[in-house]
Amino acid sequence: MTKKELEDFCLSINETKYRASQIRNWIYLKNASNFDMMTDLSRKFRDKINEVLRISTYKIRQKQISLDGTVKYLLEFEDGSCVEAVLMRFDNRENLTACVSSQVGCQMGCKFCATAKRGFIRNLEPFEIVEQVLAIQNDLKLKVTNVVFMGQGEPLQNLDNVLKAIEILNNEFQIGKRRITLSTCGVVSGINKLAEINFQPNLAISVHCSNDKKRSEIMPINKKYPINVLIQSLKDFVNVTKNRVTIEYTLIGEYNDSIYDARELSLLIKDLKCNINLIIYNPVLGDKFKRPEKISIQKFKYILEQSGKKVTIRLERGADIDAACGQLSGKYFEKN
Repeated sequence: MTKKELEDFCLSINETKYRASQIRNWIYLKNASNFDMMTDLSRKFRDKINEVLRISTYKIRQKQISLDGTVKYLLEFEDGSCVEAVLMRFDNRENLTACVSSQVGCQMGCKFCATAKRGFIRNLEPFEIVEQVLAIQNDLKLKVTNVVFMGQGEPLQNLDNVLKAIEILNNEFQIGKRRITLSTCGVVSGINKLAEINFQPNLAISVHCSNDKKRSEIMPINKKYPINVLIQSLKDFVNVTKNRVTIEYTLIGEYNDSIYDARELSLLIKDLKCNINLIIYNPVLGDKFKRPEKISIQKFKYILEQSGKKVTIRLERGADIDAACGQLSGKYFEKN
């Protein structure tokens, strides 16, 4: 529940709004997994809310820990649907980043992504998105500081539920808007809606190719929203929000990692207020793609930097447990 929803609930059972603040603090900041842990609430009140409320509904089906400290969770919800959520740690940084899913499966069909092979099953409810962060915090007894919507699913295809989840993460978990990132494969109608509401969290866009022919081959969304239409929508978004966007570009060996590809990307985004995040392709079972050579990565980065843009190479995390970018597949479903 949002703060107002919880306050309204407390008033409906003849309790004060202050009770809502107490419950919120226990759930979101103290990682309480049941109402009996809320020792500053009377036993009578705890019994009353125990009859009608639940804190969470998920089960941790599987937990894997990478050699680099990344933790991947397979979470099951009440209807048996499962998604994966990932906690990423980075050397010498205090940030703890939760990568959450917005859908069970995905319907976007990107050729290099493991989730796409599963297909689309359903949207996640706001509480199911929030519970992914709760699951991580409750299991590890740590405070998540950043959230990225880069797990399974396309967030802009479940926009209303994602926006409510972001509201709760911002207000209840006290995670700042600039510490929340929504990543999309380029659903222009959704980007336009974000511009209309002056969306302030970070927006990242998976581009991956700079021309319609190549991009359409690996990202079917490009057939609906060609690359120039996408770039114009991003310019409009930047104009409204005054914030930079992040261009995500997965380097696939001998497909989109040439010097020509780098120059083409530079020209495409030269008038766009953006940063560039290069992602090294992570192998997915059953596809035909391969990782780029180190020299290709460095040449690509160098050419982009000549355009004056800030260019980073995403640190790979959790590849040994299939938790890296593009590897969240839910493959354990096939075994159970």
